[in-house]
Amino acid sequence: MRRIKFTSFVIVLSFSGFWLTSCAPEKDEEALKAEAKEIHDRVLTVDTHSDTPSLMLRKGWDIGERHEPGQRRSGKIDLPRMAEGGLDAEFFATYVGQGERTPEGYARARERANLLLGAIHKMAEDYPQLVELATSPEDAYRLEKEGKRAAFIGMENGYPIGKDLSLVEEYYDRGVRYITLCHSSDNDICDSSTDRRNPEDKGLSDFGREVVAECNRLGIMVDVSHVSDKSFFDVLEMTKAPVIASHSSVRTLCDHPRNFSDEMLKALASNNGVIQICFVSSFVKKAKPNPEREKALAKLREKYGSWSEVRDESVREKMEDEYMDIYEKYPSEKATVQELVDHIDYVVNLIGVDHVGIGTDFDGGGSVEGCDDVSELPNITEELLRRGYSEEDIRKIWGANIMHVFRKVIERAKIVGA
Repeated sequence: MRRIKFTSFVIVLSFSGFWLTSCAPEKDEEALKAEAKEIHDRVLTVDTHSDTPSLMLRKGWDIGERHEPGQRRSGKIDLPRMAEGGLDAEFFATYVGQGERTPEGYARARERANLLLGAIHKMAEDYPQLVELATSPEDAYRLEKEGKRAAFIGMENGYPIGKDLSLVEEYYDRGVRYITLCHSSDNDICDSSTDRRNPEDKGLSDFGREVVAECNRLGIMVDVSHVSDKSFFDVLEMTKAPVIASHSSVRTLCDHPRNFSDEMLKALASNNGVIQICFVSSFVKKAKPNPEREKALAKLREKYGSWSEVRDESVREKMEDEYMDIYEKYPSEKATVQELVDHIDYVVNLIGVDHVGIGTDFDGGGSVEGCDDVSELPNITEELLRRGYSEEDIRKIWGANIMHVFRKVIERAKIVGA
């Protein structure tokens, strides 16, 4: 494996009064771009998290059509731009925001999850020549050879499961292949990294332990993005299979509770799991305080209430428009591709290149300068190559690592279910 931390040094020799400096020749930029494109086209490229299914529910928004990047209602992903950006496989998220932990709340969550699952299935039905639902690593590699996109399904937030363990298998049967145990608030499965209304971190609940065991039995990857630190270690203590963090980053580089500490990263490696680096700028570098924006966002929440409780799609769109208005008026400084790849470097140095990948969180807040949408994903490969990563390293980061974990989860399920 290549060495990430490059320590510059000068060899000083006395020869006819000259100082001789050793240095490696740099690649020509155009040659590097050409090589990066070739590598990007050769390797299986997988993004483990996007919230694009929410856009699929919008009237008039068609994932089979190309949307001009940078426009307000374009989104970050569509099938034509996936092809432009050389993205072979996407884990489309059925994201349901946390609501009340009541029978009525669980019913609404299941309703929302069913709408999103239906939208993903409809995409494959509408565009069979472009995309196909995938449920295994073999599907991804087969579809890559056929020139189609692989559409995997992840469930972000176990809230739709409620307290009904049988629903885990029902969602598996509908194609779900990872479950993010919680989102931004505590639920019946575990505590969240960003919900400290109760200062005590209770970790994984007894029901949550049953959910993890059921995922192990079925061959569903357990996703520890969003979970609290105690929940994370509780999961690792009991899981019989490797776990994933579908969209998280490094806490040492950006001190955010959503990110992983060095201790957590080392534990993840011991579990043979993988962290997929997230493109949300505030997880890549520390966001500067913006009181005016926070005040405006608070007023928006007061006006509409919880996002998860807004069921009318036209109201959701209006709420999103006003949210975008606020961010245009009070913009955040974006992280860069270089700062994003710093997180990859850090993981590689700490626990090795076998434990890191890409989870953009496009259409859920993911965006960095130089990679704002799926069409710009080759810029990540360029930066990796520029830093000296080999093609084999890039292959692992872009897809081989997550597919290796996926296979191990499936293999373990065959043992557990035997």
